[in-house]
Amino acid sequence: MTATLADADHVAADEFVASLRAQSQRYHSLHSFHRRMNEGSLSRGQVQGWVANRFYYQANIPRKDAAILSNCPYPQVRRRWIRRIVDHDGASAGEGGIEAWLSLGEAVGLSRAEVTDERHVVPGVRFAVDAYVTFARTRPWVEAVASSLTELFAPDLMAERLAAFERHYPWIDPAGLAYFRARLTQAPRDSEHALEVVTEYCRTPAEQAAAVAALSFKNDVLWSMLDAIDTAYPDRADADR
Repeated sequence: MTATLADADHVAADEFVASLRAQSQRYHSLHSFHRRMNEGSLSRGQVQGWVANRFYYQANIPRKDAAILSNCPYPQVRRRWIRRIVDHDGASAGEGGIEAWLSLGEAVGLSRAEVTDERHVVPGVRFAVDAYVTFARTRPWVEAVASSLTELFAPDLMAERLAAFERHYPWIDPAGLAYFRARLTQAPRDSEHALEVVTEYCRTPAEQAAAVAALSFKNDVLWSMLDAIDTAYPDRADADR
């Protein structure tokens, strides 16, 4: 009987992980704006608009992770999760993912001031990102962890994006692509930890369903951001490409 129960638990865990991974079919890499980006068909203005708006998301990632830390009661989880904040904020000035994204902004022709003052951030992006931070603050901490599991799908996206930028947008200074290179190693490390946490602390069917719903919500956030950017920066003549 014990072996049977253990086998059943193993099957349930496998099905849970499979349900999480199935969310890759809703990832924003499938959005038409993202497809056009990787095909090299975006104008300079569209690339700049995407970088400027995406900065608002990048700048709020440490706030999201700080919310998870504040709600998580387990020091063993917090000790590993906190490095995400350091990855984005940097251990000191001039380091980290946010700094790397500002360098990307400069590489596509934006000034630091116009990126950091958020003058280009469209309402739909702001609403989606703020909803994500609110979710992390107000929902059970393990659901917020589950929402971060879009990182399971990120390494392939980052590799494809990096190759596309280098191939199709030669006007972008390659030094500005450092953020994408860093995420090729950070995202697998982070998603492995998040998956460990979610499978350990989501044991009941209700908890597992909530985790999948949280990941679905995060997919909606990312997709809604691209919807808003796509609407705000419609395709124009090839002259500015």
